[in-house]
This record gives sequence, structure tokens and C-alpha cells, in this order.
Amino acid sequence: MSFSPEFLDELRGRVRLSDVVGRKVRLVRKGREHSGLCPFHNEKTPSFTVNDDKAFYHCFGCGAHGDAIRFLTDSEGLNFRDAVERLAQEAGLAIPDERPEDAERARHRATLHDVNEAAAKWYESQLWTAIGRDALAYLRKRGLTDETIRAFRLGYAPGGGKTALKDGLVARDIEVALLEEAGLLVTPDGERDSFDRFRNRVMFPILDNRGRVVAFGGRALDDAPAKYLNSPETPLFHKGRMLYNLVGARGPARDRNRVIVVEGYMDVISLSQAGFPEAVAPLGTALTEDQIGELWKVVPEPVLCFDGDNAGRRAAARAVERALPLLKPGHSLRFTMLPQGEDPDSFVQTQGTDAFGTLLNEAGGLADLLWSGLIDAHPADTPERRAGFEATVRETLQRISDGKVRHFYESEFRDRMFTLFRPQSTRAGEYGQKRGAGQRTDFNGRSPAGFSRRGAKTIRDQRLDPISGRLSAARLKTTALSRDDAGAQNAAVRSRGREGFLILSVINHPALIDPHGEELLTIEFRNGDLDKLRSEIIRIAASVPDLDMIRLRSHLKDQGYGRVLASLDKALEPVWLLKPNAALVDVETGWRHVLGLHRQVTVLQHERERLEAELEQELSDDAYDRLKGVLREIEEAEGREANLTGFGIASGRNITG
Repeated sequence: MSFSPEFLDELRGRVRLSDVVGRKVRLVRKGREHSGLCPFHNEKTPSFTVNDDKAFYHCFGCGAHGDAIRFLTDSEGLNFRDAVERLAQEAGLAIPDERPEDAERARHRATLHDVNEAAAKWYESQLWTAIGRDALAYLRKRGLTDETIRAFRLGYAPGGGKTALKDGLVARDIEVALLEEAGLLVTPDGERDSFDRFRNRVMFPILDNRGRVVAFGGRALDDAPAKYLNSPETPLFHKGRMLYNLVGARGPARDRNRVIVVEGYMDVISLSQAGFPEAVAPLGTALTEDQIGELWKVVPEPVLCFDGDNAGRRAAARAVERALPLLKPGHSLRFTMLPQGEDPDSFVQTQGTDAFGTLLNEAGGLADLLWSGLIDAHPADTPERRAGFEATVRETLQRISDGKVRHFYESEFRDRMFTLFRPQSTRAGEYGQKRGAGQRTDFNGRSPAGFSRRGAKTIRDQRLDPISGRLSAARLKTTALSRDDAGAQNAAVRSRGREGFLILSVINHPALIDPHGEELLTIEFRNGDLDKLRSEIIRIAASVPDLDMIRLRSHLKDQGYGRVLASLDKALEPVWLLKPNAALVDVETGWRHVLGLHRQVTVLQHERERLEAELEQELSDDAYDRLKGVLREIEEAEGREANLTGFGIASGRNITG
């Protein structure tokens, strides 16, 4: 079977050559190329180069040269068809059926490329004549130099008549039918004769990944209904798959490890002239899934730069929606929003390149934009709204297809929700300050010892070092604020109890593992024995189908966990939900409650440790007050343990570890 040139071109464009070669050769990035030891002859000094932009490799030692297909045929001994099929499978590209008309279609596409190239040259020529004087003046007024205008092959579609392009190209023996198929002419309903699609417009040629003209965009110089007009879909042009200036931006983007996505052609050209040649733009549509895939072939985190207006914010939100299901490890989007009323072109010309570079360097992540959008759309100022907000967050994150990425988003957003909701409960000092009159109170409205207006100073004085006059860590630890050894030991016991409950639940009820596998995998265990036991449970569940309690316990004992199991069974024997005959629905409900409590307390414990370390380095009243609040939150959370679960899991004192 023979493959059409168009199919092979698309295949080469969808795979990155350095990825294919990199499986056989250790490559080192050098500028726009990669280098390594040639796989086709023995050498000690690298003479083998791979160029992703041009999609070929070359060895200066033995002369080996080719593309991704040739590399597979020469390095692995595959025949041409097998090499093509392997690459197509990796690229997600379907192998076309063999049909007699394929060769003719390929020849026809080549002819359409020639037609578009002829039109581009004709538009260019018009710009530099008296006919294009106003169009050229417009471009210069926009700040473009003649060098930039020529580099981007800008042109002009005359507006004096309806068939200027048509007449000019027909005179060069180009058929009207080809001009129509290329989208250069239009025939309105009810009319027999076609005429030029673009009239009195500055013309922007659109190039494919190989630098061939496949379509045009036109900017009106009069009061036309459509300010910008693009070519229609044609055999060569699919606007949802292509990006303006990608062929020109690809090399600079890889050099800088950055590609900038803006909204319009003029933004791209202005940025390129200002020193940002890595700029691209979608073609009159919101960023599509295919375009995101094309961007990720160049850099793992493109920067999307949107105008500072409502339309720009909506475009950013749509980009987030499109990207969520596509996210994968190491690949995402970053966002920067311009000030109100600015676009990249105007911002660079008025504020300068340094200011724009600063905006790019400060671009935020997709998670930040997603979070702010959820916050704006879903107020969380009441318990009911907070519950609804949490459900919306959970539902939104389920759209992330990649399990690892989804897990980290869920963990990140759990922390953000905890921080968001904390001011409604127990952040130190804030509650009392809201009650006014400079007096702090506890949650019962009482004034704790030392926290009257006079008492606050007294407690602070008690913590002052008598020599330096600074807050003393040693004295801090002697105050009633810090936990004593008994309190710390009690917290550790409770933590072991919760961790033991979570582990013993899945041991006695393995049906929990499948629906809660990711949650089980991400629980933070402070008890080393239980952490190892969790890992072994996950390993066994992944390799043993239809796992039940008896088989799981047998496997665990065989792996040396008998002592830990016995300790768990003894310590948590009173907890009725951990009995093997407890209803699964009840066990699952209890498991979720305990998991939520454990996560909450774990986050608080981390905050406590951070604040204590901060106080060790630099003692301050602010950190002291925050630590006091965190400790109070921990105590209240653990105090709610029995009410929340009713399971008596604090009996974890006898769990091993």
C-alpha cells in the first residue's frame, strides 16, 4: 500500500522526531537542535544531530539522514508500512484506506497550494503599488516596519472592483474552479458569477507547519460588517487545527522554552517585531483541543495572553474548560491577563517590552485561574453554599482524565477549601477582633486568661528574654499555649487510631479498595508500619482479582505483616464498624468521615509545625497568635472526633508504632 503525501506530512507533523530518536539515542539539547552519538556507526564524539523544526536527523560522520519513518526502518529493521503504522498509532492518526483516487487527490492538493501561493504573491504586490497606499499607511501607523511587513508577507486586497484577484489570476491561467475551491472566491445564492471574497482588506497569509500558504485572514479598512474575515474551511485549511505563525514561532519558542498565545494577527506581528517571535494566535476561534495539542508539541506550558476586558476573561475561561480533560503530567497552560483596555499590541507599544516580559514571567497557572473562576461563580458564605461549592469543585475536577493529575488537583483544592473556610471558624485573633473594642474572646464569648487589653501585654512580657528583650523560644514553650508532652502523646495516639481505622476498614472490607483506591493511595500516614501496610494492600489488590478479606489477610501474613494485623485487631476490637459482618454502606460512610477528619487534622498539624519552626527562627506576636489559633483548631477537631464518627477510634494507643 502507498500512503498519500498529505497523510505522511500530517504524520511527520504530529510526532516529534527527538522523541522518536530519543528512545534509541541519548540526546543533548543544543540550541534548536539535539545531538548525540550516531546509532548507525561507532563513534566517541557526537556527530549526530536531530532538528525538530525541520523534522530530520543527520550524521556528519557517516552521512545517515532521514525523518522519523526512515529512522525506524534503519534502526529497527521495520519495513516502510510497519514504521508508518507504528508512528500513526503513537500519534493517534488513523491509517487511511487505500483508494485509487488518493494519488489524484494528492496532486490536486499540490495544485491548491500553488493557487494559494499565487494569491499571496498577488496580494503582496498590490500592497506596494499606488493601489495599496492606504493599506501600507495603515500598517505603518500601527507601528510595523517595512521589514516586518515583508517578513510576514502582508498584502492588500483591492476594493475598487469585485473581481480584481479573480481577473489577475485567471490571466495567469489559473482556473476559476480552483480559486473557488481555495476559498478565494465566493458565489452568493441566486448569482451565477463568483467574485473576490476579500476586498479592501489588509491580507495576512496563513501558513501550515511546512510554511506553505493554505489560507488568508483579511482586516477591513472600511466599515465592513466583519472587521476580520478568514478563508472558509477547504481541503488545505482547518482553522480549529492550525495556529497563526506556528511555523515561524516554533524555533524561537523551543529556544526560550516558551510560546505566547494571543488573540489576533496584529498582536502576533507586533510582539514578534518587539522581540517576542514565539507568539502565535488561533484563527478566529476559541483555542481548541487540537491547537492545545499542537502547542504542547513545542513547549509543555504555553502562556495564554488575553485582553483585559470581559471578552478576554471569557476566552480564558473557555481555554480552561477545553484544557481540563487534556491535562497530563508536565503539560498544562499558564495565563496572563492584560490591564483593562489593553491588548498585547497596544501594551508593548505603550508600556514597552520589559513590562510585557514581566507580565509573562508572572503568568499564573491553570489551577489558579480555575479556582478563581469557581470562587467568583459560586459564593461560599453559608454552610449550604459551602457544601454546594465543594460539590461543584469535585464535579469539575472529575473532568481531568489523567488520574495522577486529577489526584494532585484534588489535593491542592482540598487545601484551598480548607483555607477558604477557616475564617468562618477558628483563625486566632480574627474572631475576637470582629467583636470589637480591642478585646479578644474565645468562641463562647469569654475572655481567655491574659487576653484582656491589659493581660495580652502581660503574657507577652512573660515570654520576653530578660537580656535581649525579644520573644524567647524557651519561654514560649513553657507557656500554656504550647502542648505539653502528654498532649502531644495524646495527639499521636489519636492519629494512630484514625490511621488504623482507615487501614483495618479496607482489610476487613476489600470492596472499598476499588472505588477508593486513589484516596487510599494519597492518605498521609505518620505511622511507618501502617504506611508500609497500605502500600502492600494496594500492591496485592492490583495483582489479585476478586480479592476478599480472607485472601487479603493471608497475603499480608505471608508478607510478614502478621504482627501489625494482630496489633490492629486488638486495639480496634471495640469498633463495631470494623467487624467483617458490618454492612458495607455503613463502613464506607464511616471511612469517609474518618478520612475527612484525618485530612483536616493532618493539614493543621503541618501548619502547627511550620509555625513552630517560624517561631524558632524569628519570634513574633503575629506568629504566636496564629499558632495559638491552629492549636485550638486541632483540639476542637479532635474533640469532635467522637461526635463525628461515634466509633471510639481514639483507642489507637496500643496500635504498633
